[in-house]
Amino acid sequence: MKTLEIKGSLRQDLGKKHSKDLRKQGIVPCVMYGGEKNLHFSAHENMFKKLVYTPDVFLVKLDLNGQTYDAVMQDIQFHPVSESIMHIDFVQVFPDKQVIVNLPVRLAGISVGIRAGGKLRQRRRYLKVKGLIKDMPDRLEIDLTDLDIGDSIKIADLSYDNLEVLDPPRAMVVGVVSSRLIAKGMQEAVPEEVEEVAAEELEEGEEGAVPSTDEAPAGEEEGSSQEK
Repeated sequence: MKTLEIKGSLRQDLGKKHSKDLRKQGIVPCVMYGGEKNLHFSAHENMFKKLVYTPDVFLVKLDLNGQTYDAVMQDIQFHPVSESIMHIDFVQVFPDKQVIVNLPVRLAGISVGIRAGGKLRQRRRYLKVKGLIKDMPDRLEIDLTDLDIGDSIKIADLSYDNLEVLDPPRAMVVGVVSSRLIAKGMQEAVPEEVEEVAAEELEEGEEGAVPSTDEAPAGEEEGSSQEK
């Protein structure tokens, strides 16, 4: 997994007014869970550009008042209008303790179904996996070479060394459907296996996004009694 260094300062004042003052200066309030105690800190928004505005996932080396911690980003809150970063949650990680991370999917190869005129349908661009931080790759690769029209790859079809995929086993990650199926709005007769892929897409349409990372509660600082 790629690493990124971020330097911040521990916070003593956790009130909402203080958080608002920090944001006016372009400084982002943050919290890190998972250690002996929750650590509240802040860093300038420029420090987070490479972390936030990218599909990549990083192991973050947090330098807080001279002490370094390993962490991964768990959750991020944006302003609804300006889309500026309002708050970020991190989870501290340890070499001997498993962590849950959402890793990006990388599709490799050109499937026989696409060569035959089929259309790719990717349902998941990130997968939730559990393992030691040393075993986390930059991306989870999926080979499409043998995927024909009507075929799909589900969570249950995937396996990665030293990692457990936590998404529902029956959920579809990627599939190939016929161009005719798309053009006719899924109304005309198609091979049974293609109908199955299309049906799965319709069933999963309400699924929504995959959570970010780990089990720690999100947004503790902004909703805690210390902020009121």
